[in-house]
Amino acid sequence: MRQYGPSFGIGFVAGMRSMSACAALTWAASQGRTRGDLIPSGPRARALATTFAAAEMAGDKMPFAPDRRIPPSFALRLAIGAVGGWALTRRGGSPEYSALAGVAGAIAGTLLGRSARGGDSHTAADRSLGLVEDAVAAGLAVIVVRSAEPERQSGLSRSI
Repeated sequence: MRQYGPSFGIGFVAGMRSMSACAALTWAASQGRTRGDLIPSGPRARALATTFAAAEMAGDKMPFAPDRRIPPSFALRLAIGAVGGWALTRRGGSPEYSALAGVAGAIAGTLLGRSARGGDSHTAADRSLGLVEDAVAAGLAVIVVRSAEPERQSGLSRSI
């Protein structure tokens, strides 16, 4: 079960901050810690994903920010969790189960993150909790990237 930890973790990050998970995946890919060529790893991809992650964190505190549980947002988080889980499959692990672990993490991150923030997302206290959630998402993303196994040497370069 431990072999699916990074997959669940990246899904959890996607549930909390979808673009933070995308940024973490680009950084993991740049270190050769993802499977396949699906995740871009070049410096432009990393810069763009990291910029979008920071923008999402800032936008999340705005009074017009939509609830993460609305169907399009929730579906996106599930998709990022699945792709991220698949990309972080460990040796000996099943890519399908890794994708499912990513989806499970995205569900948990979405629902627990929203529950921790409370019902009103427009108060100063909620914005403070949002900052804490940002820190947790960023810290977990770093842990996930560091815990992901390096891919076997393939000699292929993945960059944009």
